[in-house]
Amino acid sequence: MADRRRLSKFMSLILRHRAQDFGLDLDRQGFTELAVLREVVRQHSKEVYSEADWQAVLNGQTDGKKRFEVIDGRVRALYGHSKVSPIEYPPVEPPRILYHGTNPQALNGIRQRGLQSMKRQYVHLSRTTERAIKVGSRRTEQVILLKVRASEAYRSGITFYNPEPEHFLAKAVPIDFIDFPDA
Repeated sequence: MADRRRLSKFMSLILRHRAQDFGLDLDRQGFTELAVLREVVRQHSKEVYSEADWQAVLNGQTDGKKRFEVIDGRVRALYGHSKVSPIEYPPVEPPRILYHGTNPQALNGIRQRGLQSMKRQYVHLSRTTERAIKVGSRRTEQVILLKVRASEAYRSGITFYNPEPEHFLAKAVPIDFIDFPDA
């Protein structure tokens, strides 16, 4: 079986950061033709991916996180991209509480400025503590778990988006709505 994780990472690299390097044109919302992306992957990969491989990656069955969106034969990476206009999603009302896993080095900045999107287009928030820890552990072994009072932030005017079931996005979350761990 082909390495689906490798396919997912390669697709993310292309769609989020290097589309032009591979001759792909993304529209303002980051979409390109799925058939064209498949051809680019075929040309630049040593592995051969089956239809089942593609569907598993597109449906988030590789690691439980849906990273891509397909609409009418066009595909884009979910969340933010580095070289396209801000991705737009319909606003939603979030659950009462969301979580964000971060590293100890970022904690002082978050205590001063709240959660900021930094080099991304959105702050990523998780529905569960388990998911927030898993996301945070990509950058550190010592994940600091922050609790975000999302419904309170929403009522005060913060806009939230929900591109896939496990994650919510916001441009920023002020410190007033973040519960920090003791210490």
